[in-house]
Amino acid sequence: MTQIEKKKFGLVTKKLQKWQGRDEWFFNREHTDSYELWYEGRYKRAEIWQKKILAGLIKKDKRVNTLLEFGCGTTRFTRWWKEVGIEATGGDISPFMLAQGVRLFDGDLVLADSHHMPFKNHTFDALAFITTFEYYKDPVKVIREAVRVGKYGIVFGMMNRNSTKVVRRRVQEMFGKNPFYETATFYTPKSLIEIIHKALEGRVYEIEWTTTGLPKWFPVQQWGLPVGDFFGLHVRMNDVD
Repeated sequence: MTQIEKKKFGLVTKKLQKWQGRDEWFFNREHTDSYELWYEGRYKRAEIWQKKILAGLIKKDKRVNTLLEFGCGTTRFTRWWKEVGIEATGGDISPFMLAQGVRLFDGDLVLADSHHMPFKNHTFDALAFITTFEYYKDPVKVIREAVRVGKYGIVFGMMNRNSTKVVRRRVQEMFGKNPFYETATFYTPKSLIEIIHKALEGRVYEIEWTTTGLPKWFPVQQWGLPVGDFFGLHVRMNDVD
């Protein structure tokens, strides 16, 4: 496709496009077209451990056989769920991300906003948010949508605020070198749990979390302390049949 054709179809993005009234990197093809390369390079080891802890959390709930991953992006994790015996569907707000995902994933994908999920109640057994929940302006509303659509609960994969990498990212932003986290809200397990309690007031559920993203030289790579680059958290709903 020529540059003229790209302009005709609105595919040339000179600046970040707005969503929720904000500029977001995932509407910029300069970034979305190279997203998969991040995981094939320096983030490969991190991805392995992230998947280990997420699988360990969600597979404890034997009721979960189907899952909707919202903010699925290029489907990096969406296409992995089948390896742990879960049938996944992906949803994302970015057509550029989904344009990558549709070439890589043979399952169903939907273009939609997580604040208004286009599914009936309890369409899936669970919801997943993997490094995407950080970008939602109304997290309480998103959690309520998630438990409406996902019958048995939610699994979160989160960038942890209790990490030295957060400081590095913010410094990079000051020098205009890292647009990926400018609109992100970094949570700790404790601060995310506070949001969950607010969203699910009156419901019956239990929460389990664990952390990874520790230095390679560290004697353990997963632990129950709220320190590390990444944490997984599972909300298991106990007031549904």
